[in-house]
Amino acid sequence: MQHSLPKESPQPVFLARARAGFDLPVIDVTHPRFAIAEDEAALIAMKEAFQRDHRQRRFIPHFLLRFMIRQLAKRSRLAAALFTSRASYLDSLSTYAMKLGPENLVPPYDHPADRRFAASPHVKLLRLRMQQVAGLMAEAIAGDDAFHGEEPLHLIDIAGGPALDAINALILLRQKRPELLRRAIAIHVLDRNPDGAFFGANALAALTRSGGPLSDLDISFTPHDYDWSDTSPLAKLLVDIKASGGVIGASSEGGLFEYGSDDAIIDNLRILHDGVRFVAGSVTNDDEIRRRMIAMSGFKVIPRGLRGFAPLAQAAHYEIIASRTALLSEQVLLRPC
Repeated sequence: MQHSLPKESPQPVFLARARAGFDLPVIDVTHPRFAIAEDEAALIAMKEAFQRDHRQRRFIPHFLLRFMIRQLAKRSRLAAALFTSRASYLDSLSTYAMKLGPENLVPPYDHPADRRFAASPHVKLLRLRMQQVAGLMAEAIAGDDAFHGEEPLHLIDIAGGPALDAINALILLRQKRPELLRRAIAIHVLDRNPDGAFFGANALAALTRSGGPLSDLDISFTPHDYDWSDTSPLAKLLVDIKASGGVIGASSEGGLFEYGSDDAIIDNLRILHDGVRFVAGSVTNDDEIRRRMIAMSGFKVIPRGLRGFAPLAQAAHYEIIASRTALLSEQVLLRPC
């Protein structure tokens, strides 16, 4: 399904149905409506905007800031998900809607307060996070001879929600290295909440129809109920894939490396170690600004930064071979060693 948005570009925007019954645009990081510039000048501008916004808030008394947030949450569904939820993490569909950008919001996320919230510097950095993880995945596949054959390509997305990082990695490859996608492709979403995967499956279906950026490709999408504290289902999945002769990459954008305990990260990476060619993911930075934001949301995000994350990767026998910054998070590409 295509959707007419304000200031529509010649390149179509596709819609997918969420479990709650409404449709949302499908993010394609190669589309001008969704792509975010990340050259040096753009990153400097984003950093300055973020710091300026933070300086303005620093001088607001805490009680008044809380009041302002509560008032915003009454009008903005996105702000309510971030600041008034009793959950320990931001749900996958709200996270996804924030990544759409203010001009791409549609009901039920299109109140003027939602648009103002989505235009804030920290939400733009959330959008950049997914784009960077997708880019790292595409580069890992394109740069590794192991992915250049005809074996089925499997992408394992831990706490993946709708798995738009994996889907966009395929879009990037279709644009730059289409010959690498002439094979069977499988996306495995390992998550406890089925809502994200429901939307992700519909998003993939929209993109693979005629005229879509992934049209005519053989891509399956399989959700798996998964709690990263019990790695046995992941171990079985890897055994099954390896038995079929597939080649594997993995990712976790906004998931395992941000919310998982040290033990959970090491355990999952160790299980993946003997099967995957790479793991891409996002790591929350450890600074005063980020800690203050986490405290305001109440989510159980663990800000490690690269300094805190690197020993965990090393303990599971990985090296960090690339990283990209979105200020609030570092996106990393790991390779087993």
